[in-house]
Amino acid sequence: MTTAPTVPAATVHSWQPPTGILPRGTLLVLPGRGEHGGTYERFGRRLAADGYVVHALDTAPEHTAREVLTKVAAAAGERPAAPLVLIGSDTGALQALHAAAATDAPLTPAGLILAGTAPTTEGPALTTDGPAPATGSAADDHGSDWEAELAARTACPTHRKKITDDREFVRGRLLGPVPAHLLPDTRPGLPALVLHGQADPISPLEQARGLAERLPHATLGVLHEGVHDVLNDATHRTTAATIVLWLERLRAGREMGPLLTLETGAHPAHS
Repeated sequence: MTTAPTVPAATVHSWQPPTGILPRGTLLVLPGRGEHGGTYERFGRRLAADGYVVHALDTAPEHTAREVLTKVAAAAGERPAAPLVLIGSDTGALQALHAAAATDAPLTPAGLILAGTAPTTEGPALTTDGPAPATGSAADDHGSDWEAELAARTACPTHRKKITDDREFVRGRLLGPVPAHLLPDTRPGLPALVLHGQADPISPLEQARGLAERLPHATLGVLHEGVHDVLNDATHRTTAATIVLWLERLRAGREMGPLLTLETGAHPAHS
């Protein structure tokens, strides 16, 4: 008797809330092209400080929705703190969409955060003055390509240094094709926060607008002057704060209504 092949467990990078703080939810991060779970250390630490359990997986764009869900379920464990939210960046955002739409999922997420969603249609490619982008260690021979990729990814000098020094980071993948199984449109009926950089040279902002309009329960957040890796861009603090506010609304239920409204003060006229 033959047995079905098992999906190897992905490496998981985890961050826990401070001691004495009850978890307010579980966040599963799916990285994008060239990235790995450790790329999201700063993001994971910040969200964990606000009380959320964060697991960043070493999934790859080639993984199917079933493979992603298997890895997510293994990382979340038997009793993950609710709500459970999938967070995807670049191709990870597309994987989150397809995983949430799966009908035979081992677990069901309560919401989605889609950051810098990878393009699902061909558009103008990022150009450089040098040859085609390289991958792996060979990319060191193409400095101009790497500088162009850094500029497309993030304006944050700290994150630029982190991924430049990261031997596990695969250079050039961001400019490669999106796997075909991630291209079909899917519209899961979950609350979704779509975050996108206004100046993203990889995925046009209009694509993110269209995605937010198609999803039945989506909120669009546009990072002014932001580029592709919005979770690790120069405005990463604002992005993280926006995510926490959205997560707190998700926890409260009430049809995702606002918990706080900022109003301009009306000062009485002095006589």
